[in-house]
Amino acid sequence: MDFSLIVSNILNPPILFFFLGMTAVFVKSDLEIPPPVPKLLSLYLLFAIGFKGGVELIKSGLNQEVILTLLAAMLMACFVPIYTFFILKWKLDTYDAAAIAATYGSISAVTFITAGAFLTELGIHYDGYMVAALALMESPAIIVGLILVSIFTADEKREFAWSEVLQEAFLNSSVFLLVGSLLIGVLTGERGWHVLEPFTQGLFYGILTFFLLDMGLVAARRIKDLQKTGVFLILFAILIPILNAGIGLAIAKFIGMPQGNSLLFAVLCASASYIAVPAAMRMTVPEANPSLYVSTALAVTFPFNIIVGIPLYLYGINLFWR
Repeated sequence: MDFSLIVSNILNPPILFFFLGMTAVFVKSDLEIPPPVPKLLSLYLLFAIGFKGGVELIKSGLNQEVILTLLAAMLMACFVPIYTFFILKWKLDTYDAAAIAATYGSISAVTFITAGAFLTELGIHYDGYMVAALALMESPAIIVGLILVSIFTADEKREFAWSEVLQEAFLNSSVFLLVGSLLIGVLTGERGWHVLEPFTQGLFYGILTFFLLDMGLVAARRIKDLQKTGVFLILFAILIPILNAGIGLAIAKFIGMPQGNSLLFAVLCASASYIAVPAAMRMTVPEANPSLYVSTALAVTFPFNIIVGIPLYLYGINLFWR
Protein backbone atom coordinates (compact mmCIF):
# COMPACT_ATOMS: atom_id res chain seq x y z
CA MET A 1 0.00 0.00 0.00
CA ASP A 2 1.13 3.55 -0.78
CA PHE A 3 1.37 5.03 2.73
CA SER A 4 2.02 8.45 1.22
CA LEU A 5 -1.73 8.51 0.45
CA ILE A 6 -2.52 8.15 4.16
CA VAL A 7 0.04 10.82 5.06
CA SER A 8 -1.30 13.10 2.33
CA ASN A 9 -4.86 12.51 3.55
CA ILE A 10 -3.94 13.24 7.18
CA LEU A 11 -2.23 16.48 6.16
CA ASN A 12 -5.40 17.82 4.55
CA PRO A 13 -6.86 20.81 6.46
CA PRO A 14 -10.23 19.11 7.23
CA ILE A 15 -8.50 16.06 8.76
CA LEU A 16 -6.04 18.20 10.71
CA PHE A 17 -8.91 20.25 12.12
CA PHE A 18 -10.64 16.99 13.09
CA PHE A 19 -7.51 16.12 15.13
CA LEU A 20 -7.47 19.64 16.54
CA GLY A 21 -11.01 19.10 17.84
CA MET A 22 -10.02 15.79 19.45
CA THR A 23 -6.91 17.38 20.96
CA ALA A 24 -9.01 20.15 22.48
CA VAL A 25 -10.99 17.55 24.44
CA PHE A 26 -7.93 15.53 25.48
CA VAL A 27 -6.09 18.59 26.87
CA LYS A 28 -9.35 19.85 28.42
CA SER A 29 -9.45 23.10 26.46
CA ASP A 30 -12.64 25.12 26.85
CA LEU A 31 -13.12 25.15 23.06
CA GLU A 32 -16.85 24.90 22.36
CA ILE A 33 -18.93 25.35 19.25
CA PRO A 34 -22.46 26.52 20.06
CA PRO A 35 -24.95 23.70 19.31
CA PRO A 36 -26.90 25.50 16.54
CA VAL A 37 -23.70 26.07 14.50
CA PRO A 38 -22.86 22.39 13.73
CA LYS A 39 -26.51 21.86 12.77
CA LEU A 40 -26.34 24.81 10.37
CA LEU A 41 -23.05 23.56 8.91
CA SER A 42 -24.41 20.04 8.38
CA LEU A 43 -27.50 21.45 6.66
CA TYR A 44 -25.27 23.54 4.39
CA LEU A 45 -23.15 20.49 3.46
CA LEU A 46 -26.24 18.42 2.65
CA PHE A 47 -27.72 21.26 0.63
CA ALA A 48 -24.51 21.86 -1.36
CA ILE A 49 -23.75 18.20 -2.07
CA GLY A 50 -27.39 17.46 -2.95
CA PHE A 51 -27.68 20.43 -5.29
CA LYS A 52 -24.41 19.63 -7.05
CA GLY A 53 -25.49 16.00 -7.37
CA GLY A 54 -28.76 17.03 -8.99
CA VAL A 55 -26.97 19.23 -11.53
CA GLU A 56 -24.55 16.41 -12.35
CA LEU A 57 -27.39 13.89 -12.55
CA ILE A 58 -29.25 15.91 -15.17
CA LYS A 59 -26.02 16.30 -17.13
CA SER A 60 -25.28 12.56 -17.16
CA GLY A 61 -28.89 11.43 -17.68
CA LEU A 62 -30.51 8.24 -16.40
CA ASN A 63 -28.41 5.74 -18.37
CA GLN A 64 -27.63 2.07 -17.67
CA GLU A 65 -24.57 2.94 -15.55
CA VAL A 66 -26.59 5.24 -13.30
CA ILE A 67 -29.44 2.74 -12.89
CA LEU A 68 -27.06 -0.12 -12.02
CA THR A 69 -25.26 2.09 -9.49
CA LEU A 70 -28.48 3.08 -7.76
CA LEU A 71 -29.71 -0.53 -7.67
CA ALA A 72 -26.38 -1.62 -6.18
CA ALA A 73 -26.70 1.10 -3.53
CA MET A 74 -30.15 -0.10 -2.47
CA LEU A 75 -28.99 -3.72 -2.48
CA MET A 76 -26.11 -2.95 -0.08
CA ALA A 77 -28.33 -0.80 2.16
CA CYS A 78 -30.57 -3.85 2.70
CA PHE A 79 -27.89 -6.56 2.70
CA VAL A 80 -25.43 -5.05 5.21
CA PRO A 81 -27.81 -4.79 8.19
CA ILE A 82 -29.02 -8.37 7.66
CA TYR A 83 -25.66 -10.10 7.64
CA THR A 84 -24.09 -7.88 10.31
CA PHE A 85 -27.11 -8.57 12.56
CA PHE A 86 -26.26 -12.28 12.68
CA ILE A 87 -22.59 -11.51 13.43
CA LEU A 88 -23.60 -9.21 16.27
CA LYS A 89 -26.07 -11.76 17.67
CA TRP A 90 -23.11 -13.91 18.76
CA LYS A 91 -22.38 -11.40 21.53
CA LEU A 92 -25.37 -9.08 21.87
CA ASP A 93 -29.10 -9.30 22.41
CA THR A 94 -31.54 -8.72 19.56
CA TYR A 95 -32.19 -5.05 20.35
CA ASP A 96 -28.54 -3.99 20.43
CA ALA A 97 -27.66 -6.21 17.45
CA ALA A 98 -30.46 -4.76 15.31
CA ALA A 99 -29.66 -1.14 16.27
CA ILE A 100 -25.96 -1.53 15.46
CA ALA A 101 -26.72 -3.45 12.25
CA ALA A 102 -29.04 -0.64 11.11
CA THR A 103 -26.37 1.91 11.97
CA TYR A 104 -23.82 0.16 9.73
CA GLY A 105 -26.36 -0.45 6.97
CA SER A 106 -26.93 3.28 6.66
CA ILE A 107 -24.33 5.87 5.66
CA SER A 108 -22.37 8.90 6.83
CA ALA A 109 -22.78 11.91 4.53
CA VAL A 110 -19.73 13.62 6.06
CA THR A 111 -17.51 10.61 5.26
CA PHE A 112 -18.86 10.69 1.70
CA ILE A 113 -18.15 14.41 1.40
CA THR A 114 -14.64 13.95 2.82
CA ALA A 115 -13.99 11.19 0.25
CA GLY A 116 -15.18 13.54 -2.50
CA ALA A 117 -12.74 16.23 -1.30
CA PHE A 118 -9.99 13.56 -1.23
CA LEU A 119 -10.70 12.64 -4.87
CA THR A 120 -10.76 16.29 -5.91
CA GLU A 121 -7.39 16.81 -4.20
CA LEU A 122 -5.95 13.90 -6.22
CA GLY A 123 -7.56 15.08 -9.47
CA ILE A 124 -9.67 11.90 -9.81
CA HIS A 125 -13.04 12.46 -11.47
CA TYR A 126 -16.29 11.22 -9.97
CA ASP A 127 -19.88 11.66 -11.08
CA GLY A 128 -22.33 13.82 -9.18
CA TYR A 129 -25.09 11.24 -9.47
CA MET A 130 -23.35 9.31 -6.67
CA VAL A 131 -25.25 11.72 -4.41
CA ALA A 132 -28.43 9.95 -5.49
CA ALA A 133 -26.87 6.70 -4.25
CA LEU A 134 -26.10 8.45 -0.96
CA ALA A 135 -29.72 9.52 -0.60
CA LEU A 136 -31.05 6.04 -1.40
CA MET A 137 -28.81 4.35 1.18
CA GLU A 138 -29.74 6.49 4.18
CA SER A 139 -33.17 5.06 5.06
CA PRO A 140 -33.63 1.35 4.13
CA ALA A 141 -31.41 0.13 6.99
CA ILE A 142 -33.80 1.66 9.53
CA ILE A 143 -36.68 -0.36 8.13
CA VAL A 144 -34.58 -3.55 7.92
CA GLY A 145 -33.40 -3.09 11.52
CA LEU A 146 -36.95 -2.79 12.81
CA ILE A 147 -38.08 -5.82 10.82
CA LEU A 148 -35.25 -7.81 12.42
CA VAL A 149 -36.39 -6.71 15.88
CA SER A 150 -39.98 -7.71 15.16
CA ILE A 151 -38.90 -11.15 13.85
CA PHE A 152 -36.37 -12.06 16.53
CA THR A 153 -38.06 -10.80 19.70
CA ALA A 154 -40.65 -12.87 21.50
CA ASP A 155 -42.62 -9.87 22.76
CA GLU A 156 -45.94 -10.36 20.98
CA LYS A 157 -47.35 -7.18 22.52
CA ARG A 158 -44.66 -5.09 20.89
CA GLU A 159 -46.01 -2.87 18.17
CA PHE A 160 -44.13 -0.28 16.19
CA ALA A 161 -45.75 2.98 15.21
CA TRP A 162 -44.83 2.36 11.60
CA SER A 163 -46.08 5.77 10.49
CA GLU A 164 -43.56 7.40 12.85
CA VAL A 165 -40.85 5.01 11.72
CA LEU A 166 -41.43 5.79 8.06
CA GLN A 167 -41.62 9.50 8.88
CA GLU A 168 -38.21 9.33 10.59
CA ALA A 169 -36.71 7.12 7.87
CA PHE A 170 -37.76 9.12 4.83
CA LEU A 171 -38.68 12.61 6.04
CA ASN A 172 -36.02 13.37 8.66
CA SER A 173 -34.25 16.66 8.03
CA SER A 174 -31.12 15.10 6.50
CA VAL A 175 -32.95 12.95 3.97
CA PHE A 176 -35.52 15.64 3.18
CA LEU A 177 -32.95 18.37 2.52
CA LEU A 178 -30.62 16.08 0.57
CA VAL A 179 -33.34 14.72 -1.71
CA GLY A 180 -34.98 18.15 -2.05
CA SER A 181 -31.67 19.79 -3.04
CA LEU A 182 -31.01 16.97 -5.48
CA LEU A 183 -34.38 17.53 -7.17
CA ILE A 184 -33.84 21.31 -7.33
CA GLY A 185 -30.45 20.67 -8.90
CA VAL A 186 -32.13 18.43 -11.49
CA LEU A 187 -34.80 21.06 -12.23
CA THR A 188 -32.46 24.06 -12.51
CA GLY A 189 -29.41 22.37 -14.07
CA GLU A 190 -26.46 24.47 -15.26
CA ARG A 191 -28.40 27.74 -14.93
CA GLY A 192 -29.05 27.12 -11.26
CA TRP A 193 -25.47 26.01 -10.72
CA HIS A 194 -24.04 29.27 -12.08
CA VAL A 195 -26.40 31.31 -9.89
CA LEU A 196 -25.47 29.48 -6.66
CA GLU A 197 -21.86 28.57 -7.48
CA PRO A 198 -20.18 31.14 -5.16
CA PHE A 199 -22.22 29.74 -2.26
CA THR A 200 -22.26 26.03 -3.07
CA GLN A 201 -18.69 25.76 -4.43
CA GLY A 202 -16.62 28.63 -3.01
CA LEU A 203 -17.53 28.12 0.64
CA PHE A 204 -17.77 24.33 0.59
CA TYR A 205 -14.23 23.32 1.56
CA GLY A 206 -13.96 25.84 4.41
CA ILE A 207 -17.29 24.83 5.92
CA LEU A 208 -16.40 21.14 5.63
CA THR A 209 -13.18 21.91 7.52
CA PHE A 210 -14.98 23.76 10.30
CA PHE A 211 -17.58 21.00 10.54
CA LEU A 212 -14.85 18.40 11.00
CA LEU A 213 -13.41 20.49 13.85
CA ASP A 214 -16.74 19.98 15.61
CA MET A 215 -16.78 16.29 14.69
CA GLY A 216 -13.37 15.94 16.35
CA LEU A 217 -14.78 17.45 19.55
CA VAL A 218 -17.79 15.12 19.50
CA ALA A 219 -15.80 11.98 18.61
CA ALA A 220 -13.26 12.59 21.41
CA ARG A 221 -16.07 12.99 23.96
CA ARG A 222 -17.51 9.64 22.85
CA ILE A 223 -14.24 7.73 23.25
CA LYS A 224 -14.87 7.04 26.94
CA ASP A 225 -18.07 5.21 25.93
CA LEU A 226 -15.89 2.63 24.18
CA GLN A 227 -15.14 1.16 27.60
CA LYS A 228 -18.73 -0.10 27.56
CA THR A 229 -18.51 -1.64 24.07
CA GLY A 230 -15.60 -4.02 24.70
CA VAL A 231 -13.02 -5.39 22.28
CA PHE A 232 -15.60 -7.24 20.17
CA LEU A 233 -17.43 -4.08 19.12
CA ILE A 234 -14.23 -2.09 18.59
CA LEU A 235 -12.94 -4.79 16.24
CA PHE A 236 -16.37 -4.93 14.60
CA ALA A 237 -16.28 -1.15 14.03
CA ILE A 238 -12.97 -1.45 12.16
CA LEU A 239 -13.25 -4.79 10.36
CA ILE A 240 -16.85 -4.59 9.13
CA PRO A 241 -16.25 -1.29 7.25
CA ILE A 242 -13.27 -2.90 5.51
CA LEU A 243 -15.37 -5.96 4.62
CA ASN A 244 -18.28 -3.80 3.43
CA ALA A 245 -15.92 -1.69 1.33
CA GLY A 246 -14.48 -4.89 -0.18
CA ILE A 247 -17.96 -6.13 -1.11
CA GLY A 248 -18.78 -2.69 -2.48
CA LEU A 249 -15.64 -2.65 -4.61
CA ALA A 250 -16.39 -6.14 -5.97
CA ILE A 251 -19.86 -4.94 -7.02
CA ALA A 252 -18.39 -1.73 -8.47
CA LYS A 253 -15.88 -3.72 -10.50
CA PHE A 254 -18.60 -6.13 -11.68
CA ILE A 255 -20.90 -3.41 -12.99
CA GLY A 256 -18.04 -1.35 -14.43
CA MET A 257 -18.00 1.77 -12.26
CA PRO A 258 -15.12 4.16 -12.94
CA GLN A 259 -12.49 4.56 -10.20
CA GLY A 260 -13.78 7.77 -8.62
CA ASN A 261 -17.35 6.46 -8.38
CA SER A 262 -16.06 3.14 -7.05
CA LEU A 263 -14.29 4.85 -4.17
CA LEU A 264 -17.40 6.80 -3.22
CA PHE A 265 -19.52 3.65 -3.43
CA ALA A 266 -17.03 1.77 -1.23
CA VAL A 267 -17.07 4.64 1.28
CA LEU A 268 -20.88 4.58 1.37
CA CYS A 269 -20.85 0.83 2.01
CA ALA A 270 -18.15 1.20 4.70
CA SER A 271 -19.58 4.15 6.60
CA ALA A 272 -22.07 4.14 9.46
CA SER A 273 -24.82 6.56 10.42
CA TYR A 274 -24.47 8.59 13.60
CA ILE A 275 -27.40 10.96 13.06
CA ALA A 276 -30.45 9.54 11.27
CA VAL A 277 -30.34 5.93 12.49
CA PRO A 278 -29.58 6.72 16.16
CA ALA A 279 -32.47 9.18 16.16
CA ALA A 280 -34.81 6.53 14.76
CA MET A 281 -33.53 3.78 17.07
CA ARG A 282 -33.93 5.92 20.19
CA MET A 283 -37.57 6.42 19.28
CA THR A 284 -38.47 2.92 18.12
CA VAL A 285 -36.08 0.56 19.94
CA PRO A 286 -35.54 2.15 23.38
CA GLU A 287 -34.27 -1.22 24.69
CA ALA A 288 -31.08 -0.80 22.63
CA ASN A 289 -28.14 0.94 24.32
CA PRO A 290 -27.25 4.18 22.44
CA SER A 291 -23.72 4.21 23.86
CA LEU A 292 -23.04 1.07 21.80
CA TYR A 293 -24.29 2.11 18.38
CA VAL A 294 -23.35 5.79 18.61
CA SER A 295 -19.85 5.41 20.05
CA THR A 296 -18.79 2.63 17.65
CA ALA A 297 -19.98 4.58 14.61
CA LEU A 298 -18.73 7.98 15.72
CA ALA A 299 -15.62 7.30 17.80
CA VAL A 300 -14.21 4.34 15.84
CA THR A 301 -15.61 3.88 12.33
CA PHE A 302 -15.85 7.56 11.37
CA PRO A 303 -12.22 8.49 12.24
CA PHE A 304 -10.97 5.16 10.85
CA ASN A 305 -12.66 5.79 7.51
CA ILE A 306 -11.58 9.40 7.05
CA ILE A 307 -7.96 8.78 8.13
CA VAL A 308 -7.09 5.26 6.94
CA GLY A 309 -10.15 3.80 5.20
CA ILE A 310 -10.42 6.20 2.28
CA PRO A 311 -6.75 5.82 1.20
CA LEU A 312 -7.01 2.05 1.84
CA TYR A 313 -10.04 1.66 -0.41
CA LEU A 314 -8.34 3.73 -3.12
CA TYR A 315 -5.34 1.42 -2.86
CA GLY A 316 -7.65 -1.54 -3.54
CA ILE A 317 -9.06 0.26 -6.57
CA ASN A 318 -5.60 1.05 -7.94
CA LEU A 319 -4.71 -2.62 -7.44
CA PHE A 320 -7.70 -4.18 -9.19
CA TRP A 321 -8.71 -1.55 -11.74
CA ARG A 322 -5.46 -1.82 -13.75
